[in-house]
Amino acid sequence: MRIRWLGKTGLQVSEICFGTGSFGGVGSFKHTGTLNQVDADRVVGIALDAGVNFFNTAEVYSQGVAEEMLGKALGSRRKDVIVISKISYHVKPGQNTAGLSRKHIVEACEASLKRLGTDYIDIYEAHGLDPRTSHEITMSALNDLVHQGKARYIGCSNYAAWNLMKGLGISERNGWEKFVTLEAMYSLASRWPELELMPACLDQGIAILSYSPLHAGLLTGKYRRGQPWPQDTRIATQPDAAEKWPFDKEKLFSIIDELTRIAQEHQGSVSQAALNWVLQKPGVCSAIIGVRTPAQLEDNLGAVKWRLTDDEMARLDKLTEPERQNPYVSRLMRPDLKAN
Repeated sequence: MRIRWLGKTGLQVSEICFGTGSFGGVGSFKHTGTLNQVDADRVVGIALDAGVNFFNTAEVYSQGVAEEMLGKALGSRRKDVIVISKISYHVKPGQNTAGLSRKHIVEACEASLKRLGTDYIDIYEAHGLDPRTSHEITMSALNDLVHQGKARYIGCSNYAAWNLMKGLGISERNGWEKFVTLEAMYSLASRWPELELMPACLDQGIAILSYSPLHAGLLTGKYRRGQPWPQDTRIATQPDAAEKWPFDKEKLFSIIDELTRIAQEHQGSVSQAALNWVLQKPGVCSAIIGVRTPAQLEDNLGAVKWRLTDDEMARLDKLTEPERQNPYVSRLMRPDLKAN
């Protein structure tokens, strides 16, 4: 397993981060996966033995069940890994049970610690912007958690660039802890973070963690032109899947065709080629994978055994290049290009 520095934190993490969205299958997360504790123990063990030391969870994943299962699966090896958990903007019905208010942040952290069976969370992230709560309240509460020893670092997920920079500015002004990570949807089929988020993170030294690097499985090679699509997948069963992971069929097929050619050159898989592209992009520290079976995990882990060539990266870049208008055509706004 290849290890990378996590931004400017001094932490070293595996470039494959193990996501736990498939643990539990409670509520809407039944579309993500329904792994039970025995299954979780097995895949977490495989990941640990392969050198993965980076795990990602959240209070919203199966209403906290995923945190419980991860804590049990890690057991005594908890001290050897870096764990991310997240405060959600929606968890369960009721007043003050969600959002980034001080009340919910404090109570959510305590609950996550209990479910994980640990006394600290390595990186505690805001799972998304809460427009009803001021940034100052959120950043102050997160800062307090670090100084209380309940969290060691803080980060954010699903933030726009202005949300990120506003949070950093508030922390700078008050001498508070700053975001050290940003989780963003990023893949060959979702390159919008390149417009502003990635340049901002590169400028500020924030580690980018790519979630949905296989675009909810669409970049695994199981969706092919002229072939029946699988019916037991997240794309097929989740009602809002097309909204969360939008795609154009013809463009998707073109990407898969190119990934297939590249994978064959390396005796690898389509998934491995897609993960490699993400991991070789500037600013990306780790790719968060989600698996339903040990076979999927083993395949994803194989991505670290080879790398795309510069020519292969360029071919994929050209094929998936998003439309850019001023000022995003500037080299200064392109994380994949070095400014003169």
